[in-house]
Amino acid sequence: MSAHRLPFVLLAAAALAAPAFAQDAGTKREVVGNRTSENIPPIPAELLEQLNRYQNTRGANLAGWTRDGCLLVGTRFAETAQAHRVCRPLGMREQLTFYPEPVGALSPAPARAAADGFWFTKDKGGDEFSQLYWFGAKTRATILLSDGKRSRNGGALPSRDGALIAYSSTARNGTDTDVWVRDTKTGQARAVVVQGGSWHALDFSPDGKRLLVAKYVSASESYPGEVDLQTGELTLFPVDGGKAAFGGFRYAPDGKGVYFVSDEPVDGKPGEFQSLRYHDPASGRLEVISAGIPWDVEGFDISDDGRYLAYATNEDGIGKLHAIALPKHAPVALPELPVGVIGGFKFSPDGKRIAVTLNTATSPSDVYVIEPGTKKIERWTQSEVGGLDTAKFVAPTLVRYPTFDEVDGKPRTIPAFLYKPAAKDGKLPVIINIHGGPESQSLPSFSANTQFLVNELGVAVLVPNVRGPAGYGKTYLSLDNADKREDSVRDIGALLDWIATQPELDASRVGVMGGSYGGYMVLASLLHYSDRIRAGLDVVGISDFGTFLNNTESYRRDLRRAEYGDERDPAMQAVFDRISPLKNAAKIRSPLFVAQGKNDPRVPYTEAEQIVKAVRGNGQPVWFLMYDDEGHGFRKKANSDWFGAASILFWRQHLLD
Repeated sequence: MSAHRLPFVLLAAAALAAPAFAQDAGTKREVVGNRTSENIPPIPAELLEQLNRYQNTRGANLAGWTRDGCLLVGTRFAETAQAHRVCRPLGMREQLTFYPEPVGALSPAPARAAADGFWFTKDKGGDEFSQLYWFGAKTRATILLSDGKRSRNGGALPSRDGALIAYSSTARNGTDTDVWVRDTKTGQARAVVVQGGSWHALDFSPDGKRLLVAKYVSASESYPGEVDLQTGELTLFPVDGGKAAFGGFRYAPDGKGVYFVSDEPVDGKPGEFQSLRYHDPASGRLEVISAGIPWDVEGFDISDDGRYLAYATNEDGIGKLHAIALPKHAPVALPELPVGVIGGFKFSPDGKRIAVTLNTATSPSDVYVIEPGTKKIERWTQSEVGGLDTAKFVAPTLVRYPTFDEVDGKPRTIPAFLYKPAAKDGKLPVIINIHGGPESQSLPSFSANTQFLVNELGVAVLVPNVRGPAGYGKTYLSLDNADKREDSVRDIGALLDWIATQPELDASRVGVMGGSYGGYMVLASLLHYSDRIRAGLDVVGISDFGTFLNNTESYRRDLRRAEYGDERDPAMQAVFDRISPLKNAAKIRSPLFVAQGKNDPRVPYTEAEQIVKAVRGNGQPVWFLMYDDEGHGFRKKANSDWFGAASILFWRQHLLD
């Protein structure tokens, strides 16, 4: 997963099995298989029993349609998420892949392809050096397509007839992400974009002779273009305003115009949100299709028969699905979906149905199928919730609280989702869960961890979208960039002030948690507000931006410099030194729990080790957990379960007394 939206899903726990020994004075280390833990007490059997059902929830996520009208989905039935096929509403999920490592980026072959099957990626131990594979539907055999070495491969994109597949790879030099094209019949592959930087493929032209590509620089800057696959010539498209964000980019069914998502200026007027647009280069016609919706368009799909286009918008964290008829762009009625977060969505091969992943605060991800122009909606998967009573799950309330700066002369407000126990005497302890990224928007999606905290421990959970995430316009996205980094930390200070004004919340019992960039936010919040925060849980978090940028994998370094700043600039390095939790560890005076994957290519494990050592140097208690077979987060069930149990034990001891 990216350095954003790190899930805190509680899944089955295992007890400690090895005797403790002293690593150094005051530190107790236990090594059990791939797990190393320090200062974490034995987990009580009653807590494991209480957690068990919450740890056995699971969801299903759409990958696409197979040519025979079945759905290809990713879901977990054992330790890791694998590929499954579902052929009818609420039908059996047939497992297709069986690996100890999770599979990802499933992409089914188009209906017109000569071979039936799907492409997928898989790494080792969360190292994110994912390799590209082909799974044949008839033979059930798997073929490795990439080099199998220390390269990162993914983004499999087939041409309309499946004769070609484009994908991204760092195989050339390990740093730059190039675009490659492979002939699916001969197996011959060649790099078609080697300009340097991070490139990915977007769409083949209907005749398979051209390829839309884009260079990604940051969440607010991309550069789209087109490759002539016969000559190899790359032509970059002009970007209105010189710099803009781009989302999807697809050829129109006639191969002449293009549909794309961008926040480029329109008629000279700057845009805050990414809107869906149509451009015909021959006539110069530009139409903003989603002009009446002041929110981001997060993705779109075009039916194979060219009749429909569907697109999703993110409206204050809630997903809305829309459809239009092509080529006139007339609105098409869709059945109403439950209120939730929309994941992937794809038209069926015949263009008559749309499958969509939907997640809500009270239900894990599942796949629904709808028919454009009708009110028909069918649920195709129904994922397990551990036998729990979903009626007792808590949906959040969207609140907004004032922070330190102003907009148009009024205090800026920060959106946050508040989960509260249904009924409880006395004031509620609070856990603040801070988003990662920092571009990732926290959404009201299902979290077994949150439901356990609320329903079983009586804790209120606040999920703020402090400045920096996508979803609220490009101005909000940039408010924490570079030397403005600590302004997002000040948003947490403002949230602590707001909590103190709420009669049902206990400002004397507040904890903070977060992953990746959210882990940095945990450390920074403890740095500034240890007197108001009882404890903090940092998962794969950044402890010093200078050491992080020096040690993160080379293919990510420039991408992160675009967001955080360049450590090679003395002025920026001075900012990093000033705000670094590592260099200011003496100010952290609250209990801390640090969890990390040894193979993390994004935030190296050294970031965790150095902050643990520094905070322990203050005489502060620190729990530490490391998995040798995980990367940027915990994707194996047993690992996630044990971490989940340890985190609940941490909150019981340090937040709930």
